[in-house]
Amino acid sequence: MRPEFERPSALGAILTPGIPILPPGMERHPVPGGGSRTVRIEAGDEITVVDREGLQVCEIVLFTADGRAEPAMFGAPDAGVPTGLQAIFSSDEETAASLRRTLEREGLNLGTARCARVFGDASRPGDSESFVASAAGLLIVAAPGGPMAVDEQATPTEIVLYVRRANPAAGKRKVMPTAPLADPLADLNILPGFAKAYEVRAGQFIQILDVQGRECSDFQALDMRALEKGRISDIDPTTTRSLMGAAYPGPGTHSKYFSLEQKPLVEVVQDTVGRHDTFGLACYARYYEDMGYPGHVNCTDNINREMEAYGLAPRAGWPAANFFYNTAIDHENALIADEPWSRPGDYVLLRALTDLVCISTACPSDIDAANGWNPTDIQVRVYDEKESFKRAKGFRMTADADLKMTKETGFQGSFARHTRDFVEYNGYWLPRQITGLGAIEEYWACRRAAAVMDLSPLRKYEVTGPDAEKLLQLCVTRDMKKLSVGQVVYTAVTYEHGGMIDDGTVFRLGENNFRWIGGSDLSGIWMREQAEKLGLEAWVRSSTDQLHNIAVQGPKSRDILKEVIWTPPTQPSIEELGWFRFTVARIGAFDGISVVVSRTGFTGELGYEIFCHPRDAKAVFDAVWKAGEPHGMKPLGLDALNILRIEAGLVFAGLEFCDQTNPFEAGIGFTVPLKSKEDDFIGRAAIEERKAHPVRALVGLDLEGGLVPSHGDCVRVGRAQVGEITSAVRSPILGKAIALARLDVTHAAIGTELEVGQLDGQQKRIPAKVVRFPHFDPTKERVKGNYASA
Repeated sequence: MRPEFERPSALGAILTPGIPILPPGMERHPVPGGGSRTVRIEAGDEITVVDREGLQVCEIVLFTADGRAEPAMFGAPDAGVPTGLQAIFSSDEETAASLRRTLEREGLNLGTARCARVFGDASRPGDSESFVASAAGLLIVAAPGGPMAVDEQATPTEIVLYVRRANPAAGKRKVMPTAPLADPLADLNILPGFAKAYEVRAGQFIQILDVQGRECSDFQALDMRALEKGRISDIDPTTTRSLMGAAYPGPGTHSKYFSLEQKPLVEVVQDTVGRHDTFGLACYARYYEDMGYPGHVNCTDNINREMEAYGLAPRAGWPAANFFYNTAIDHENALIADEPWSRPGDYVLLRALTDLVCISTACPSDIDAANGWNPTDIQVRVYDEKESFKRAKGFRMTADADLKMTKETGFQGSFARHTRDFVEYNGYWLPRQITGLGAIEEYWACRRAAAVMDLSPLRKYEVTGPDAEKLLQLCVTRDMKKLSVGQVVYTAVTYEHGGMIDDGTVFRLGENNFRWIGGSDLSGIWMREQAEKLGLEAWVRSSTDQLHNIAVQGPKSRDILKEVIWTPPTQPSIEELGWFRFTVARIGAFDGISVVVSRTGFTGELGYEIFCHPRDAKAVFDAVWKAGEPHGMKPLGLDALNILRIEAGLVFAGLEFCDQTNPFEAGIGFTVPLKSKEDDFIGRAAIEERKAHPVRALVGLDLEGGLVPSHGDCVRVGRAQVGEITSAVRSPILGKAIALARLDVTHAAIGTELEVGQLDGQQKRIPAKVVRFPHFDPTKERVKGNYASA
């Protein structure tokens, strides 16, 4: 929840929640759970802290110029020594190093500090406290919390700090650039309608930052050595797209911009917006002339002026990487443009791969959506090659959420021993394929022996409190009253109209203790909103960063894990663990690493998931790998997992379901026990109506000819479209192409012959027949473990 003074910005009646409006002089500083944030404070500044998810203790320290830290300086009671902040200071938590550097630079001693302490105990989401500083100094706000044990639910969560400045500096720019990523070698501000050239050496980093959001910046890089010889070797969009196989590079495997000679010039290290122009010309004079604006300032002319110093002849149009410019090719093959996706502070971080002459612009276009009709400035920073920046993309849970960069899971280093092919998924890096194996060999390892995969990006939420069962009974389709402690149930979360928010599993840890594990943060946020709306004594707090998990799947998974997992007499052993049950266990022996093991998975095979704190992930993986390797266990990436789950008929968000699809239309009607669950739940009435009068159904298709269609390809009877493909794959074990498709119920009967359309949907047809799904192991004998190894 956000305080009342923070609201979505608007242009007339049009809301833009991604760019919230704060009152004049107000600043916003998120404080990560388990971490801290430091901000310079002046006398008279108002300090407000907000508990975003509830139950999170907040410690506040203000060091004045003479090195004293007393809560009376901001009108708060003295709560004693800031033990939580001291624990952060001594830890390896992400913000701890910055805190140590700041205190050392300022000559401040945390050991002498006193703090104010607010929230915790029964604080609600959105609770806030405000103070006014009576002296200038360094403010430190902490959201303390150590590593959460897997069988506990004390997860540290975010605090948000707001500072309302008593005296905003006169004449100060309306929006200042965000803090540098490190000490910059150069820090250039480019006003709208201008360009600047600058030189960068091999290995150095270039940060191009959109200060106020919605502003395009053209970027070009020329090989300095070639330029010295009178040749132009610059970024060529066509060559780059061809070599990278993408409209534009991004952090990860396909990250480089190339010259026409196919020489890499720069690579993308970080990108917080991930939405740029795909076509490659900076704005030019003729564009404005053809629009009726002769003489309008343009980026090409600006680049020409800057390049004169290097002896380059002017061009009518400069090819460029047009960062933040939002263009696309539509289905009619027409170039379309809209407002940029960039928010205030969004940036692209590049690394020079050779010595370069670079040019950056702040686009002057004020006649179209290119800059949201409001050109603003661009900041360019150059950092030393000795700096270290992790590859990352920007990720936001919701449109108005704070930016987070791609993270490494606790298991990333373990999988990195087997592959360098990682892709971003849901804010984390996950392996796509394993080097030297490939998706097919990984697949067969899972079907015939065992495979281990990283599923840490699954979203985890701790649902606790006296009304926890009541909240879940309202928010999910399954009957929580029938869920025993130690049991897991697969279910759906739906809106009032019956459309699905998410699917996932509920773990019951105690009478009033549940853990929700889904694919999207939207489900957890939705549950928290319902608790607040109804005034329930229930808390929904994110624990994704406290619980990372691998899955061990395949016919030999039980034999492997029984060598690794120790359980006390009060918990089931691996051999005793039933389907959709979990056990609280240890690795190796009674004093080993604490884990939770569930008999669940996403492959259609006998299998288990192991949850642990990220700090223990390497040791957990090593123990599993040591036991599994003699059994033929292999690591498995996302490509192989996709084959397995389609064969098993397991649905995936954005493919088989979305918020316009109810559980019956998504093929998981079994998660909605309308007859046995008597209590109401959100979306029940709409789902009952749709079940009684179905329109669409998810079906399996067998395809002829060996071609594999894509998601969204049309399914037709004659000329009429009757559905679309949701997922398709070539099944190794069945030896044919198969698909899941959503069809009109009039054509969904088993045995119905159809055609899958490609190209324009009419010119190319793939014969198909409706079949029972899951295509493979429809009675689920394998997942139940009632079969011999294949």
